[in-house]
Amino acid sequence: MSPEAAAAGERPGGVDLGTSVPSLRRRMACFVYEGVLLFGVLMISGWLFSTLTQQRHALVGRHGLQGFLFLVLAIYFVWFWSHGGQTVAMKAWHIRLVDRNGAPVTQARAFARYLLCWLWFAPALAALYLSGLRSGLEVTVLLLAGVVGYAMLALSNRERQFWHDLACGTRLVTWRPPPRR
Repeated sequence: MSPEAAAAGERPGGVDLGTSVPSLRRRMACFVYEGVLLFGVLMISGWLFSTLTQQRHALVGRHGLQGFLFLVLAIYFVWFWSHGGQTVAMKAWHIRLVDRNGAPVTQARAFARYLLCWLWFAPALAALYLSGLRSGLEVTVLLLAGVVGYAMLALSNRERQFWHDLACGTRLVTWRPPPRR
């Protein structure tokens, strides 16, 4: 790191922790883009599971499929977050995951973050389970309300980070690769 970057408060890797928090709008756009990309990953994974287990009916073995997809998502996120700090969507939106000090995230910390990221959906899923709502529109509205509500909680803390990041000791920062010379 150059002396100029150190004087400006930057950490190794070009992360300035003082002013580099991406806006909530940008983080949510990245969230949506990640969902679009993961649709393909989960479709191929679901096909692979049903082919390998010779699943003939969607409800037969559904808990095994859910566990398999949970594992596929864990591998996807933990690998990307611990190897460069960015998923494909995060690269597109110039967002990087680092620890509190701006250093790369370990696999253990990435796994803890993956587990705590399910807090986005837990309240809405619990409400769906307890209320007995089953129609597609009701499920969609409740899940969207839960995600938006959880995202708005980031505005309640000083650093504008999500709660799961605060609990894991991680942070999302704006990061652009250094220019090529």
